[in-house]
Amino acid sequence: MRVRWRFVLPIIGLLLFTGVTYDSLRMNREVKNESGRYFWWSSIRLDSNPSSRRPSTPCKNEGADCTEEPIYLWVDAGWLTKLLLLSALPALLIAKAIVDGLGRLGISEVATFMFFTPLLIAMWFYFVGRLLDRWVDRRLRRPATVLANR
Repeated sequence: MRVRWRFVLPIIGLLLFTGVTYDSLRMNREVKNESGRYFWWSSIRLDSNPSSRRPSTPCKNEGADCTEEPIYLWVDAGWLTKLLLLSALPALLIAKAIVDGLGRLGISEVATFMFFTPLLIAMWFYFVGRLLDRWVDRRLRRPATVLANR
């Protein structure tokens, strides 16, 4: 029984996405941003309120020195993140374009990213798995046809 990569690779891609998302959730809890407006998925900043219709939470202490949330956060990408970014780069670029486009319309970037990215990653890995299956099928059939022609 042969492995059907078109079914295995999407599962691997979704597991990678789940692992990076779990690491991002842990990191966001450690950062403890005050307003909770931004979610950092690896080093990608996602805005839960891109249209700013809902006002951010003001500082709790009026006399305190309140700072804005960072525009960029230095994240040490682990091997899991690097593996996902390298293997699913086309899917992530398309997801980022969709997130940016819907963010301009005022739709939450966090919700959009969490909906479209796993879907696009699964589709990308299915496509790659299908190409791999076709290549393996051709390689397995080739020796039989070469021997028949002799």
